[in-house]
Amino acid sequence: MMICRPESSLAPRAFGGMVSPSSAVARMRVLFVHQNFPGQYLHLAPALAARGDEVVALAIEGEKPLPGVRTFRYKPQRRSSSSIHPWVADIETKVIRGEAAAQAALALHAKGFRPDVICAHPGWGEALFLKDVFPEAPLLSFIEFFYRSDGADFGFDPGFAEDLLPGRCRLRMKNANSLLNLDAADWCVSPTEWQASTVPERYRDRFSIVHDGIDTDRVKPEPRAVVKLAKAGLTLRPGDEVITFVNRNMEPYRGFHIFMRALPEIQRRRPNAITLIVGGDEVSYGRRLAEGETWRQKMLAEVGERLDMDRVRFVGRIPYPEFVAMLQVSAVHVYLTYPFVLSWSMLEAMSAGCVVVGSATPPVQEVIRDGDNGLLVDFFSTEAIAAAIDRVLSHPDRMAELRARARRTAIERYDLRSVCLPRHVALVDAVASGGLPPRFDAETAAARLRPPAPETALAESRAAT
Repeated sequence: MMICRPESSLAPRAFGGMVSPSSAVARMRVLFVHQNFPGQYLHLAPALAARGDEVVALAIEGEKPLPGVRTFRYKPQRRSSSSIHPWVADIETKVIRGEAAAQAALALHAKGFRPDVICAHPGWGEALFLKDVFPEAPLLSFIEFFYRSDGADFGFDPGFAEDLLPGRCRLRMKNANSLLNLDAADWCVSPTEWQASTVPERYRDRFSIVHDGIDTDRVKPEPRAVVKLAKAGLTLRPGDEVITFVNRNMEPYRGFHIFMRALPEIQRRRPNAITLIVGGDEVSYGRRLAEGETWRQKMLAEVGERLDMDRVRFVGRIPYPEFVAMLQVSAVHVYLTYPFVLSWSMLEAMSAGCVVVGSATPPVQEVIRDGDNGLLVDFFSTEAIAAAIDRVLSHPDRMAELRARARRTAIERYDLRSVCLPRHVALVDAVASGGLPPRFDAETAAARLRPPAPETALAESRAAT
């Protein structure tokens, strides 16, 4: 992530009485596989270790070790072919990574390690051959997304249209890794219903929806929060007109280009507002620009002359405590995304009590109801984005209840300790024991993804006040 997130703080007091070690749960051997461990397993892995499970992880890269988790690094032993057909370049890379992970798993096997359950993120290919090394171990795969030629990210942005047939063919081949992993998995978990709904229907009866979890005890409103920008000579506090925008990297998938095009109008409407933009200059998703060119450079070349750059601060990648403080001083947080994977940062902003102006795209609509716990805007409408921000900053007193409902949503649906972690632990136990959970109900998920009718949303809003 663009945020330097801390180690899990759960190990010493794992589960706080919600899910505690029990003689009913035998000590397990758990293998985690993630190319950049811990990733989504930041809290789950040390929590299992804290209750007495033997926890081992395989990774190519990653942060410093987690408490109670033995991590083994491995490296792919070959490079991708330079002359291979472009439609199969993606699966070749993933096979190379899968081979390296399988060799690392085989080394564990040779040392006598036999996992009772494997938790793997298959997105980069690492899980492709794990069942060939450990055929008896149930495999719980973390499925983030399944690419689709309609109704998702592909073709969503008309500014980046690609030739229809080659694009669809490339996308079909990009899903080869996902299909192989869906076939191998004993059970799957996705963090949101929208993300699970992208998977072909024939696989959905082996899915559970469990989010990674947000530490709402740590990410919460703080009236004494301070953000100091030394180079700019600025000190920001709650109550200041601070607009925040967060990406892992500044790129179109997360609406960076749209937000930058909206900034001139935002600044015209709000002459005292300060905009803080968090993120790197790399590309996480979608096509890369020409060598050496970044989306920040490209968008500043397009709109920079119409901006007061003294009121726009690109802060890059920042330590997690600084990120939390930034959310705590934010007067309005903007989150835009293609129909794609939902970012942690939007939920963290809600947990901090931010007013979120989000794109009316499916991953956001699953969480935010317009006018209830946030505001929704057309992803492509720079005017609507500017107007929504202006509305929030013009009437801060009217936004108090909306902020409270945003935080309430984060706590009730995504809290790490009381909701997500206990569910994730219970899921791992169920998969390990063969007592697989209830089926993923596609119809229920679809119903939850549909925004409520305006009169329904109004009635629910009134009932909550």
